[in-house]
Amino acid sequence: MAHILAVTNGRIVPVSSEPIENGTVVVTDGVITAVGGPETSIPADAEIVDAAGSWVLPGFVEAHGHLGVHEDGEGWSGNDTNEMTDPNGSRFRAIDGIDIEELGFRDALRGGVTTVVVKPGSGNPIGGRTVALKSWGGRTVDEQVLAADVSVKSALGENPKRVYGDKGKTPATRLGVASVLRDAFAAAQVYVAKRDAAAEKGEPFERDLGKETLAAVLAGELLWDQHCHRHDDIATAIRIAEEFGYTLVVNHGTEAHKIADVLAEKGIPVIFGPLLTSRSKVELRDRAIGNLALIAAAGVKVAITTDHPVVPIDQLRLQAILAVREGLPTETALEALTANPADILRLNDRVGALETGRDGDIVLWSADPLDVDAHVERVFIEGRSVYALDDDGTAHVTERWERFGRTSWMR
Repeated sequence: MAHILAVTNGRIVPVSSEPIENGTVVVTDGVITAVGGPETSIPADAEIVDAAGSWVLPGFVEAHGHLGVHEDGEGWSGNDTNEMTDPNGSRFRAIDGIDIEELGFRDALRGGVTTVVVKPGSGNPIGGRTVALKSWGGRTVDEQVLAADVSVKSALGENPKRVYGDKGKTPATRLGVASVLRDAFAAAQVYVAKRDAAAEKGEPFERDLGKETLAAVLAGELLWDQHCHRHDDIATAIRIAEEFGYTLVVNHGTEAHKIADVLAEKGIPVIFGPLLTSRSKVELRDRAIGNLALIAAAGVKVAITTDHPVVPIDQLRLQAILAVREGLPTETALEALTANPADILRLNDRVGALETGRDGDIVLWSADPLDVDAHVERVFIEGRSVYALDDDGTAHVTERWERFGRTSWMR
């Protein structure tokens, strides 16, 4: 029997279209099948949730985090973000280090985040493959995967040159970091030519998992998530991407406002943030929350990141609120939490808006989520309730945790 959820009587904010007062969202077997006003037909066997007085939005999308792979509060034991033994980590995969019992997954629900793209860190010029997850619901991380093939994380700037320079190895400079990327892509091009020639002749061919990953980048199957802060590093990222023809996404983009017109002309998006950090290194000296408004005003598509655990993932919307205070239009701020990250990372067939055909990832808010006093009341992932806030302020999570006798875990 189909599972049907109908959220009724709320202020529906689909993001992809105008808000609907006293609207209804219907989810059938995990997929949205109707979004409309009070006249929307509701199946007789639907589970009905009365959202009167609530704002109903799609779950937020964290476009750049280390949830589960850098466990909050666990120190070195829970930090599997960087395998800093090889500058070319194209064969590494973030999914292999994710612990779905990290406290941050619970925090994600409290912050209305239902999708997170987990990435390796920035210690290596090439960090490895990323993965998009739902923030709750699986017995294993594999059961929470939304998209296994999203992008490859790469880093320019201070981090990789410090890591390997301190070891007396290449790369010790920005020149060296760029050379690692060029050498890796050149080798991948040769690999592809040999692989294809062997396939044409029906000959055996020895696979190289790292080169296979880079081949997928060159073929446009994987995005290139480029960690870079300074404007000169962003320019290098553009230069190398154009040399090899892959699809670039700028991550962090602290100084992206300085060349925002260039990024807009080339259609390169920016996953901006984290916004609530100190100037902990030289390349952050021009850090400012207001830079995001300047980037967006130039016509660049932007998303907002916490870089969890740098900023706790439940503070994703707080960063958007502060960006609005510093000049970011409210509509853009909401898109930067939902539709934009989904568009940028090619997840928009599943998440980022409330519209038919997308997943039933729905969050009920007590008020406009861009009001600082608003809080999450209910969270549904694929039409199933995973989080609820009681009148006394006790939060409950459902599904897999009930099997372990743990249904209340925070206030």
